[in-house]
Amino acid sequence: MSLSWHHESPALWDAEKQRIIGGAPAGVFQFASMSPGAVVPGDWWRVEEEGRVVGYGWMDQSWGDAEILLAVDPARHAGGIGTFILDRLEDEASSRGINYLYNVLPEAHPDKAQLKRWLVRRGFAPSQEGDLLKRHVMPAQLTTDH
Repeated sequence: MSLSWHHESPALWDAEKQRIIGGAPAGVFQFASMSPGAVVPGDWWRVEEEGRVVGYGWMDQSWGDAEILLAVDPARHAGGIGTFILDRLEDEASSRGINYLYNVLPEAHPDKAQLKRWLVRRGFAPSQEGDLLKRHVMPAQLTTDH
């Protein structure tokens, strides 16, 4: 599996986002009702494999923390794409000096318990707010020239 990570600037609602994100159950993603060509808020990255879009990562930064979401092509679940996206989002956060990544588990998610277990296995911890999971971001490695 050779995945590539592409920042979208500006990020627009398009057929691929509609295919991967728009097909989720109502209430899972706040973007599902966007019009084609509309600018979508936050920072977006698309994941491609051999030229085909197989997932998206999203980050919205505020006060040193960042909310994230990730979406994987339903036909490609359990193939490591979600972990790839999460790792790249952490790299992006680290390079920006972000302290924590968090994900709000949507009540409407069809398998909320499985999603929570998946995130916890990847270093997220439940917060006092209940449906919010946070993970501390490791700082970017500093390099020095000698």
